[in-house]
Amino acid sequence: MTKGDETGTSGWARAEWRPWLAVFLACLVLTFVNATSDIMEGAGDHWSEPILWEATSAIIIVALAPLIGHAMQRWPFREGNLPAFLLIHFGLTIPFALVHIGFIFVTRETAYRLFGARYGFFDDGVAITLLYEWRKDVLVYAAIAATYWIFSYIAERNRAASSPPTDDRIRLQDGGAAVFLAPEDISQVEAAGNYVEFHTAEKSHLVRGTLASWEERLTARGFVRVHRSRLVNRSKIAELRPTRSGDFEIALMDGRTVAGSRRYRAGLSESKSA
Repeated sequence: MTKGDETGTSGWARAEWRPWLAVFLACLVLTFVNATSDIMEGAGDHWSEPILWEATSAIIIVALAPLIGHAMQRWPFREGNLPAFLLIHFGLTIPFALVHIGFIFVTRETAYRLFGARYGFFDDGVAITLLYEWRKDVLVYAAIAATYWIFSYIAERNRAASSPPTDDRIRLQDGGAAVFLAPEDISQVEAAGNYVEFHTAEKSHLVRGTLASWEERLTARGFVRVHRSRLVNRSKIAELRPTRSGDFEIALMDGRTVAGSRRYRAGLSESKSA
């Protein structure tokens, strides 16, 4: 969907059709199984009704799947953001369900009227019907979101395995330019929403990606996590200062001071002693 460095979101557009295809195939199988089960159980007045019910639902779910994939990229799960991640995507199940319900209502009602019949989608009441359908759509949204996450994770791991660094420099895609930085030139790396910011003495570079994915690469190059949203080059640390809250401040060689979390103090001490 977007472009970034090899450990961020680059390559996602090339792999986007794979999770969509997985959703399509799953819907195809479920449509066949559910429709034939309904036919065998005698649901509806005619065998064509279960096919209509299942097909109309599957069509709109498959059509909306890429939007869920985009939402997963726009608001990805990162370490420390689980409550916000769940809240955002739980909220998105509401418009997803409304579009799904609206589509199946219009298509089914239209099909029934063409044959002089009435579908009666809201005969049990609008509120009850919406609640009933939304409960199921929450599970559908979660399944599609999980599918996109799994394919994104696999694609990221494959890129990391197939593209080992050719030298010690770190390649960043900063806007339209490829920037190569030596690890020793980087003082700290910070999460910035859907981006990661690399700080050097001269300037900062903003690239698309997650701090967790960069941590995997940078740990072996002398970087240590000091905060849920920050990595620091331990060779740039001048002093550690405890704070009243129990956390600590890190004075860097360039004169800047950054905050550290008590949660990561042990790991920082181990890294420095190593």
